[in-house]
Amino acid sequence: MDYFAAVRAFVHAAERESFSKTALELGVKTSTVSRYVSELEKDLGIALFNRSTRGLVLTEGGRVFREHALIALQALDDARELTSSLNQTPQGALRITLPVAFGHRHVVPHLPSFMQRYPEIGVDLVVTDETLNMIEGGIDVAVRIGALPDSLLMARRLAPHRRIVCASPAYFERHGTPSQPGDIAHHESLRLALQPDDKWFFTRRANPLAAPEQALVELKGRFRGDDSDAVLQLALAGCGLALLPTWLAATALRDGRLIPALGDWEARTGRAEPAIWAVYPPKKIVSSKVRAFVDFLAEVIGEPPYWDDGLAL
Repeated sequence: MDYFAAVRAFVHAAERESFSKTALELGVKTSTVSRYVSELEKDLGIALFNRSTRGLVLTEGGRVFREHALIALQALDDARELTSSLNQTPQGALRITLPVAFGHRHVVPHLPSFMQRYPEIGVDLVVTDETLNMIEGGIDVAVRIGALPDSLLMARRLAPHRRIVCASPAYFERHGTPSQPGDIAHHESLRLALQPDDKWFFTRRANPLAAPEQALVELKGRFRGDDSDAVLQLALAGCGLALLPTWLAATALRDGRLIPALGDWEARTGRAEPAIWAVYPPKKIVSSKVRAFVDFLAEVIGEPPYWDDGLAL
């Protein structure tokens, strides 16, 4: 049995839910696809599909095998691509996923420069706040924000993810400015639904030789939304306090439309230290197109990140 040909046939059949459609796509006979799958099932000692008149449905074993087969096939494709492209410029289709607010502000504006620098790379962009399965979605690289969960994915830290408690001048004139984290409990807070819970965590290291002070604040407020831009707009309109990332609020902070508070405290939405990451599937050798994009993004963002210029952090 040609094992890789059989695995490719199985993966295509799992996607198409049909041996005949797979055969047409691969340019082989339907009986050949059926034989490949039968030989795989015999080798593995488990059924990969439940067969019915309506089509093919993966068994539990089939789902597990498909997940790992996709990684193996991608590794083989990458090996072929890397070997054939030695001493050549990065090329091929690059599928990228970005979070909405960050992507529109700090990645999409730089894509023309990236595409000009690498004319043989085509960009397939998916902008969403949903955390996509990179293997199943055929994603080459993702930009993600926060604390990364344990996973098999590879990651490169692009920048810190700093947040600042802030509000409009009009809000502070009406309600006063909090002088310590506990004061926030008496303020109207603009809550982000993407946070794990309605709490903000504060840390301050007043003495470098002593353990840092910590505070946990329960939030209250009439607004809760799943969009960072919506929180920013309500903060600018004087509707409450917001805990906004500097990459989102820097312009409004610099021009005075937002005023920072509790500047000697570091504020987070969780206990883990967040960051901005480039994430990509695990491979022994990172493809040249992925490396080119990640290096380009790190270069554009800089250290410290360009959006923090002029902010007192």
